[in-house]
Amino acid sequence: MATNDTASVSVLGLGAMGSTLAAALVKAGYPTTVWNRSAGKADDLVSHGVRAAATAGDAVRASRLVITCLLDHASVREVLDPLADELAGRALINVTTTTPEQAREMAAWAGRAAVAYLDGGIMAVPSMIGHPGSSILYSGSAAVFHKYKPLLDLWGGSTYVGADDGLASLYDLALLTGMYAMFAGFMHGTAMVAPAGVTAGEFAAMAGPWQTAMTGAFPRFAAVIDNGDYTVEGQQSLEFSELALRGILAASADQDVSTEVPAMVQRLMQRQMDAGHGEEGFTRIIESIKQPR
Repeated sequence: MATNDTASVSVLGLGAMGSTLAAALVKAGYPTTVWNRSAGKADDLVSHGVRAAATAGDAVRASRLVITCLLDHASVREVLDPLADELAGRALINVTTTTPEQAREMAAWAGRAAVAYLDGGIMAVPSMIGHPGSSILYSGSAAVFHKYKPLLDLWGGSTYVGADDGLASLYDLALLTGMYAMFAGFMHGTAMVAPAGVTAGEFAAMAGPWQTAMTGAFPRFAAVIDNGDYTVEGQQSLEFSELALRGILAASADQDVSTEVPAMVQRLMQRQMDAGHGEEGFTRIIESIKQPR
């Protein structure tokens, strides 16, 4: 249930995620005001007790806490720039997906406007909000984070990653990198087996447990990377791994499947092998990523 300190909240932006965040707030008893650029988006929320504001300014004036969940950084600035004076003295939590530099730029803008700023990176899809597995990373004002943590926890596990305003965004995008690369690998494997009559569902039944098991290697990889010694025993060498990549590339070509996904990994490996590190572990490909040509 809402407390006096966090009694009123305004949410700007009612896309799939913004609407879900607002719904969770009103369900928990927070008086919630919403605004969206296009009309009609708030109709369902209003039927559940949310107040729809006619303008973004009306929404800002309604609450001490303002949450922005808009399309991108440019849309946040477009909406908030004319409202700097209205926002002064309020807390702003921006969960719009941005780059780290954009988050820092937004924090600097908020500082000039006397707005307490917290940046958020949502590690969930709308259907996960409020359920196990949903998590949101925050950086910027520790005071805002701790004051409003009971509210933030309604959406998922809340983790404060530091005072650097861009850090939540950096973690967010870095974690999404892993997700997209993993998904691309799954799609590639699915395409490989399809000509043999294997359905995507059949392949997923095998790929899911396999990839889950492989993530257990992350701590070992991390220890090697942090130590900076890629010669540690117990790793597959680049030369050995490259042989497997050759097999994947050949089988993909035989199945008339694009080789773009595995070829990217092979290129990262080949650069380290060309530099004389073929006998070192697979983790060494991080040097190709850290030092692009």
